Amino acid sequence: MTEVMIEQSKALFIRRWGEMAASWGISRTMAEIHALLFVSTRPLCTDDVMGRLQVSRGSASMNLRELTRWGLIERMHVRGDRKEYFKAESDVWQMFETISHERRRREVEPIIETINRCMEMIDSNLQQLTGKERDETLEYRRRIDAMLEFLDVVNAIFNLVLTSGKGGFQEIAKLLGKFSASAS
Repeated sequence: MTEVMIEQSKALFIRRWGEMAASWGISRTMAEIHALLFVSTRPLCTDDVMGRLQVSRGSASMNLRELTRWGLIERMHVRGDRKEYFKAESDVWQMFETISHERRRREVEPIIETINRCMEMIDSNLQQLTGKERDETLEYRRRIDAMLEFLDVVNAIFNLVLTSGKGGFQEIAKLLGKFSASAS
């Protein structure tokens, strides 16, 4: 009976991790595979993943490859077995760092580059504008400049958390807890 409850607990975690990641814009299947490998105490092969999550070989292979690229799982070989096995990073802090770096690279950096390009385009044409068109363009520039400033602050917070390490993160969390308690 206990073993059944443990398996149900793992299934619940895998399902919720998949649902949560889907809201972040990550494939549900990719997140479920990551969760399965995270809760598994031994490396799993593609066939194991397919059987446990009821996904096709193509889907399992594609998502395992992407998780490997992200650095969240690693390929392993089991002596005497020709199959490739996979194991997830089990250190939660390391997992957070990896996801944060990857998300920043894929999402934050491209929008910052785009905003900078937009500002260059505005600045190179601003002298030629007059009247209402100039006023509207200046307002547009003010708004995207505010967005860039916000993203710079978010980046600074990410850098603070990531460079502080696990112990520093716990200290930051304590400070935030004190701050939020005094603000209420």
